Amino acid sequence: MAGNPRDDAPQQAAHVPDGLRVFWGIFMLVLLLGAGKGMENGIWKEFGGGAMNSLFVSAGKTSLPWQGLKPGRELKFTNDDLEAIRQQVDGVELLASRNRLFGEYTIVNKTKNGSYQVFGATAEFFQLNGEKLVQGRMLSPLDGLERRKVIIMGEKVRKVLFGDQPAIGQYVQIKGVFFKVVGIFTHTGNNGRNEERAFVPFTTFQTTFNQYNQVQRIGISSTKGTPVKQLEDQVRLLLARRHQFDPADKQALDLENNEEEVKRFEGLFTGIKLFVSVIGVLTLVAGVVGVSNIMLIIVQERTREIGVRKALGATPWSIISMIVQESVVITSFSGYLGLFFGVALLDLVRYMLEKAGGTTSYFDHPEVNLGVAVSATLLLVVSGAVAGLIPAMKAANVKPIEALRAD
Repeated sequence: MAGNPRDDAPQQAAHVPDGLRVFWGIFMLVLLLGAGKGMENGIWKEFGGGAMNSLFVSAGKTSLPWQGLKPGRELKFTNDDLEAIRQQVDGVELLASRNRLFGEYTIVNKTKNGSYQVFGATAEFFQLNGEKLVQGRMLSPLDGLERRKVIIMGEKVRKVLFGDQPAIGQYVQIKGVFFKVVGIFTHTGNNGRNEERAFVPFTTFQTTFNQYNQVQRIGISSTKGTPVKQLEDQVRLLLARRHQFDPADKQALDLENNEEEVKRFEGLFTGIKLFVSVIGVLTLVAGVVGVSNIMLIIVQERTREIGVRKALGATPWSIISMIVQESVVITSFSGYLGLFFGVALLDLVRYMLEKAGGTTSYFDHPEVNLGVAVSATLLLVVSGAVAGLIPAMKAANVKPIEALRAD
């Protein structure tokens, strides 16, 4: 039988690429799902746990003339603007304000010090911005009412100023003024840089650092069922009337509508999921075609064997069952390996990122929904079984006499 071993070798080798096609398809699907989820986690992390139904307003500079007033006027908010928003804008749930010392100021704890951003904020601001308490307490409305000289600081500030020593109850100095530390917070947004901040009560900040009746940033959240865009339009018209600028002037106010941002990102995530779904369908199609090719080759190689089986009394169903089972085994094994190595690679990437201690903007904790990945693999197995039916039917129809004559 010259040629049997050598002639069969190319056909046997053909099994490997088709099996790899199934493996590679599931492997890439898992990586795409993991990368998409990592991007989604990273973007939500940038929001830092802040309120999604929030609007932040800062004063800008006019760029359009209005009722005889020239452009280029720098606007400044006051406490009266806050009260006007509270009374005249419908749908407001929380109203907060925040000021800052421009630049970085040295915070001193005895022999240790560091330069950080220092802010004054009302108690409601933290519910909008996403700071999370680690130790002690957050600033309270009573702190602002009594103008207490208390301070809360980010975790990174605490580490530099206090190290392993307790910070709560200790005093730090800013521009010659002592503040009692009452709380430590953490914040995941802004790539972790929000933990390099310190806050004192808003009214204390205004009087202590000579910013009396000045408001730099206003935060608002909407009541349930009220679109933030509705608040935005009301606030723009109100402030335009109070500060005499054109409501159509886009430079007069700096508006950050988190609800609109969330909608844009959700649209991005929908696009990513659609892209991955298309890739998944193409993966299944490629896998089914690959399995079908494998089984056609197997049937061709085993024509004589199938003829002998039929001559010995094998039923068509037993032949079909044998071919389909082989199809399922090949698909299951290749799909499982692709799933295993894909998940393992994602775990390795996540472990290396966590061990390095570094953070990346808009990408965090890549992971895959195992339910989706396993479902795709199972669907591929079922599709492989279906793909094996055509070669199986062909094998079942083989006539024993013709099969025994096959080379």
